[in-house]
Amino acid sequence: MARRSSRPRPAREPSEVVGPPNELGGLLADLRVAKGLSLRQVEEATDKAVSNAYLSQLEKGKIQKPSPHVLHSLAAVYVVPYEALMEKAGYLLPSEGNAGGRRRRLAAFAIDDLTAEEEEELLKYLAFLRSGKPSS
Repeated sequence: MARRSSRPRPAREPSEVVGPPNELGGLLADLRVAKGLSLRQVEEATDKAVSNAYLSQLEKGKIQKPSPHVLHSLAAVYVVPYEALMEKAGYLLPSEGNAGGRRRRLAAFAIDDLTAEEEEELLKYLAFLRSGKPSS
């Protein structure tokens, strides 16, 4: 029988899961981390409709087109419009409100003129703040 090392594993940084492996996966990771939820907590919040292993594969971009049922469950947990996740997954065409290169807002930011890059950076910063790490 192999013995496990007694050395503790280094803590995983939240930024390891935040980012765009693909547009939908990166967005789902950003939303989960911004809400302060673990993969297992999302699994429980969806009443096991979305397993933590499946969500991990989605976030990493290994699965790029989840079923509408999965997207509906995640939209409810993350409190984002279901239609927006359906657009990101390629099931719906972008709405007219997205004309001119503007993407639909998934985060409740009060600033109207954020670029997509600024919004993503704000989500990452929010995830960092919620991780509880003291600033240096």
